[in-house]
Amino acid sequence: MLSYNYYGHACCQIDDGKDKILIDPYFTGNPAASVKESEVDATYVLVTHAHGDHIGDVVSVVVRTDATAITIPEILDLAGDGAKTIGMNLGGTVKTSFGFVRMVPALHSSGVPGGVACGYVINVGGKNIYFAGDTALFGDMKLIGERDKIDYAILPIGGHYTMDPVDAAKAVEFLGAENVIPIHYNTWDIIKQDPEEFAKLVKNAKVHIVKPGESIELI
Repeated sequence: MLSYNYYGHACCQIDDGKDKILIDPYFTGNPAASVKESEVDATYVLVTHAHGDHIGDVVSVVVRTDATAITIPEILDLAGDGAKTIGMNLGGTVKTSFGFVRMVPALHSSGVPGGVACGYVINVGGKNIYFAGDTALFGDMKLIGERDKIDYAILPIGGHYTMDPVDAAKAVEFLGAENVIPIHYNTWDIIKQDPEEFAKLVKNAKVHIVKPGESIELI
């Protein structure tokens, strides 16, 4: 069984029953966090960029769980000596024990000198899952969907710092995704959005509204 576990804001985990892929592990100081950092296990940790609400607890998670961190080299430099890491960059693909991770562009600031923000296409359990990271809408999302059939797209909808619901709905169209999960909203008033309104804007895809602390099966 392949599951999606939402921990609040932009932090989630994809679990295939063997590997636990934790993404943007922001627990400490996260008002939407459903669990504490110490309560989460991981075998891989993916980071999209180095803003505090995404890089969050990556160092403590990687040290505590002995997970492998995957991100751009500039962020890996923050992990410290002794951590298990795989550095990659835009356009690269890394084979993993569960499938592969492909790093794709995101339009956003990086939070670290010399770095870039990114998203990921994660192939796991026979599914391609696109985690957009923090991003604006951009036309080359069409190319991401052409390269890999997107079964699930995990997209920010909060606006202000990222796409809003209107642009996120257009992103679903560009990607040709079959399913979409909104994230990165309602953590603070400045990114307050109604996910039900977003769902009304989405055409030709199923919208899964997952609250912090909830899980769904990816089928």
